[in-house]
Amino acid sequence: MTTSSTGTTGAQPAPSGFAVSERTAHLCAETALFMRDHVLSLVSHDLRGPLNAIHSWAYVLERKLDANDPNAQRAVTGIRNGVDQQVKLLETIVDATRAETRSLALAYASFPLHPLLDETVEDVRTGLARSRQVEIALDSQLGTEQLNGDRARLVAALWLMLTFTVEASTEGATVTLATRADATAWHATVTYDSNLAALSDPAVPHLLEAFARKQAGEPREAKRIAWVFALCKRVAEAHGGSFEQIDASESEAARLALRIPLSATVPK
Repeated sequence: MTTSSTGTTGAQPAPSGFAVSERTAHLCAETALFMRDHVLSLVSHDLRGPLNAIHSWAYVLERKLDANDPNAQRAVTGIRNGVDQQVKLLETIVDATRAETRSLALAYASFPLHPLLDETVEDVRTGLARSRQVEIALDSQLGTEQLNGDRARLVAALWLMLTFTVEASTEGATVTLATRADATAWHATVTYDSNLAALSDPAVPHLLEAFARKQAGEPREAKRIAWVFALCKRVAEAHGGSFEQIDASESEAARLALRIPLSATVPK
């Protein structure tokens, strides 16, 4: 079954008068929480490599330096102690902060996919798209397919994909959500014309944090996602699926791609 619909547009309110529903505020808070955990994970991972290297080179220097030179020995000891202090900070502050949210609990249940799409698209239209005068087109190849997974988590992931693409779109633009299911998985791809200026334009309403929007416009290392999509990645992987952020090229628009097994299970 193929359906196609677009959101209507209306007068854009001033950002100061932009009303946010309780549901939207909750989804924004979840997005920020997952982004915080993602950043902490990156900090923990990226700092350990250089710290290990410094620690190793300190031992090399110690063997090269004069054992009878107290200043040299004190300097090497200071380097090693400094590294140990940094590692302890990572373990007691960064890793401990993430401990309770490192594993994502899922509430499994079987549910039809199409109502989830309609509900989420309408939430984003009402919550931001109409105010930004951005249309959302739904191109669905779904019929009566059902998925066994955490519906609320998947709604949050799809909501974030659509909300970000609206944030990154100019007035009059169209964001397209194409969705289908094959024998094993549900696929949802959001295609949009990314405009970095729209992400930071103070004259239009925004839902996502300014810090998240700014970082999303910066160059990314290979295979790393923008921090704001941490929720999408965590939810997808917890279901045994995947999330991809594909930048625009000369021949293709930017895309966000979510793949979730129809019979999702927690990866071992």
